[in-house]
Amino acid sequence: MARLTGKIAIVTGAASGIGAAAAKLFADEGARVLAVDRPGSAIDQAHAGNNAIAALGCDITGDDSPKQIVAAALAKFGAIDILFNNAGVSGRAFVEEMTDEHWDHVNAVNVRAMFRLCREAIPALRARAKEMGRARIVNTASVMAFDTDYGLAAYCASKAGVGGLTRTLALELGKFNITANYICPGAIYTGMTRTNFDKPEIRAVWEKKAALRRLGQPIDIARGALLLASDEADFITGHELVVDGGLTLRT
Repeated sequence: MARLTGKIAIVTGAASGIGAAAAKLFADEGARVLAVDRPGSAIDQAHAGNNAIAALGCDITGDDSPKQIVAAALAKFGAIDILFNNAGVSGRAFVEEMTDEHWDHVNAVNVRAMFRLCREAIPALRARAKEMGRARIVNTASVMAFDTDYGLAAYCASKAGVGGLTRTLALELGKFNITANYICPGAIYTGMTRTNFDKPEIRAVWEKKAALRRLGQPIDIARGALLLASDEADFITGHELVVDGGLTLRT
């Protein structure tokens, strides 16, 4: 049996990369999915023809975006079982040279928008968990939640924030049978990283760092999200799932 039969999911950042792979995988596993990404992205084309996926163009940082996203899911599908907060941005700048705008943008997308969407979705998740016995929050962080690299102060801070937010959600929502977990991807080949990883010399370095000797693909992270979203994860909450091909086994 498909692992998400009868489930209703929201997936953000779903026009490409990890989000697109997760939306498709969730649908293949029986879920109906609201796939969310920025207006002007490929969100309307990314899942065209897949009747299990409804597309919504919405900037998650907008003042009314959480209400709009939750309302769209409830209007279309009637409930929410799974919230997969995947949308994120990166960018590099040394702290000495980093602008307030850079810092604010990275943190606005990666952690503030996630917090606001979780807050808005909690009543619907609680109602669904009361009815069905469980509901799920899955958030995308990064191995940079506990590691670092040059120029990534804003990114690392935001992803560490995802971890702190998720653990607290797990503590607060456990009594309602809502689990909250976060995924920490390593070096993944996506639209956001393609510019660097398409350079053979850079790709070779990161492939060599990983125990599995390859870059991750979006489907690798989507499968981790599927595990945490499934009924099989009933006793997993507040967990940091590292999906990095063994990248961080060595310092």
